[in-house]
Amino acid sequence: MTMKLGVIGYGSRIQHVIQEMIKLDPACTVSAIVDPKSSSYRQREPRLEQHAVFYDTPEEMLASAKLDGILIGTRCNLHTEMALKVFPTRIPLFLEKPVATTMEDLLRLKAGAEQWKPPVAVSFPLRVCDIVQVVKEIVDSGKIGTIEHVQAVNNVPYGSVYFHNWYRDESLTGGLFLQKATHDFDYINHVLQHRPVSVCAMTSKQIYKGRKPAGLHCHQCEEKHSCPDSAAHDENMQCVFGADTGNEDSGSALIAYDTGMHVSYSQNFFARRGAAARGARFLGYKGTVEFDVYTETVKVFMHHTDRIETCQIKSDQSHFGGDKVLARNFIDMIQHNKLSISPIEDGLMSALQCLKARESALTNTFQAINWN
Repeated sequence: MTMKLGVIGYGSRIQHVIQEMIKLDPACTVSAIVDPKSSSYRQREPRLEQHAVFYDTPEEMLASAKLDGILIGTRCNLHTEMALKVFPTRIPLFLEKPVATTMEDLLRLKAGAEQWKPPVAVSFPLRVCDIVQVVKEIVDSGKIGTIEHVQAVNNVPYGSVYFHNWYRDESLTGGLFLQKATHDFDYINHVLQHRPVSVCAMTSKQIYKGRKPAGLHCHQCEEKHSCPDSAAHDENMQCVFGADTGNEDSGSALIAYDTGMHVSYSQNFFARRGAAARGARFLGYKGTVEFDVYTETVKVFMHHTDRIETCQIKSDQSHFGGDKVLARNFIDMIQHNKLSISPIEDGLMSALQCLKARESALTNTFQAINWN
């Protein structure tokens, strides 16, 4: 039986998710698309015309197409608006992160979710990737005791992407806590199963700031052959050192939880190559478990013996295997009314943490993580 998918924002990320779904079940078919670049997709992918109808607006698509599932992959600032159009249909929805980029949108999305109770899978692949699931199994087993402290890090080796193209526009992204930390806050919450209650955060912009003229593109720059961050091969890429770049290039947050414990988190966007790191240490009284997705390693250190356990978890799949798990779950939501393993409530909480962290950094204050 064909699963008819409707897409609002047919960008590269959503195309990848759809391909993961098709690998798992070839019955998945893109049958409806709303995207301002629809004409270019028609030219580049003529086979889309065989199955997909292109619509001018989401309203037109929702009124006309008979769909089994919908995926939203627009620019980040439109996620809330598009999701609120889909919620009343109660058609299973795959929603890209972040679920909102402003507090106003987040409150609107929360109200809509409470009213319609839609089946939603938020794009949080890290929480379900193999390596994080192993860590969660260890924590849940009680082997290292209850978790009383977490130290997490994300050194992004491809960080210049957040300064080269549209990601540099904070009005579209909401800042880099919402772009990157939203994943990390989510997997930490998922492992801990505790509620964050307050945050103190700080950001810095030390590298990617305005030494070059606004509007400069890499291919126009006289340093295009010597700059380590040059993207002269792509005429659409802008200079990361331009006066018009947005976004911090590093940020940190301390998050308190309802049990009294706290998490320290730090992210960086100019570390490269061997400095790449993404993972965390979860510390209990009996022991510590740590992981890093780049080294594909989980280690358990028992505090009161000399035992150290090491586990290698190999994955050559996207988002360390998490995308495949999310795709499988979304298919099950469509076919069998299964519950989402990455529900809207968790997407709302992660976005709330990020927005409160950003506010903390902007105002030099502690921020309560609440809906007031």
